[in-house]
Amino acid sequence: MSPAVSVIATVLNEADSLDALLSGLAAQTRPPDEVIIVDGGSSDGTWERLANASQHGALPLTALSQPGANISQGRNAAIAAARGPIIAVADAGVRLEPDWLERLVAPFEGQDPPDVVAGFFQADPRSTFELALGAITLPRLDEIDPATFHPSSRSLAFRRVAWEALGGYPEWLDYCEDLLFDFALRDAGYRFAFEPRALVHFRPRRSLRAFAKQYYRYARGDGKADFWRYRHLLRYATYAFWLAALVLALVADPLWWLAVALGLAALSAGPVRRLLPALRGRPRAQQVAALAWAPIVRITGDLAKMLGYPVGTLWRWRHAPRGPWPKRQW
Repeated sequence: MSPAVSVIATVLNEADSLDALLSGLAAQTRPPDEVIIVDGGSSDGTWERLANASQHGALPLTALSQPGANISQGRNAAIAAARGPIIAVADAGVRLEPDWLERLVAPFEGQDPPDVVAGFFQADPRSTFELALGAITLPRLDEIDPATFHPSSRSLAFRRVAWEALGGYPEWLDYCEDLLFDFALRDAGYRFAFEPRALVHFRPRRSLRAFAKQYYRYARGDGKADFWRYRHLLRYATYAFWLAALVLALVADPLWWLAVALGLAALSAGPVRRLLPALRGRPRAQQVAALAWAPIVRITGDLAKMLGYPVGTLWRWRHAPRGPWPKRQW
């Protein structure tokens, strides 16, 4: 007999996307044994929709209200209320493939079952900007090394006992909490499996401002958790050199404009390389528009990270959390 599977998620002001999440769960080829969703204090009608679905919908849904809870607190509350020995985690705003849950939990029922199964995620763009943003910022499947892949809690399953042993998601961390949870699982010796066919789709941020806010928060989370220290330092050094070249080009020798141009080309090369495969077969006008976004997305994301990281680092110096820390991923 297959072990019971509890699907958990958190929501906050997701009135526009909640129905898609619930209908996606209801259409799964392997139905969840229960669904626990925690609302963090929505003000747009999300909680009312969720409560109604728990009472009148087809899903075995339990809705919990925890105003002010961050994502980690919400997930921990949902898992604490769940009964299944296998916990599957989805995220607000995702579109689930019909066989998502079946694929995600199948490894637990095979020979030599793992403790953690990492699914995969793809962008679900609805504009040229979102197409460019998704292609530039998200990993492609052919870039993934299953041995080192850090799964997102958009598509993840694990044994409840592993969650209990770690003390749950880190509630002191408001962003990058799933990354820290991944590191803690690996450091504790739990075995991972990668199932890319356990696929979810999610919509990238809809505007440059929303993207900048997202990356600011991610970098602030990096600073709080002490992640990727040398990557961030390298970014500061790169932009310091570029800024110095720009100043010299303006006030000293125009030949420095060559260094400025080369720096811009170097910053754009990675985003353009990642974007090109996603543009195959697209209309020429959309290709040109998407490519124009490449340097803008790169520089905006970098500036947002450079603003967020010291804020998180300062928080860590003042509020070092108690308890064991996973190995730093510098």
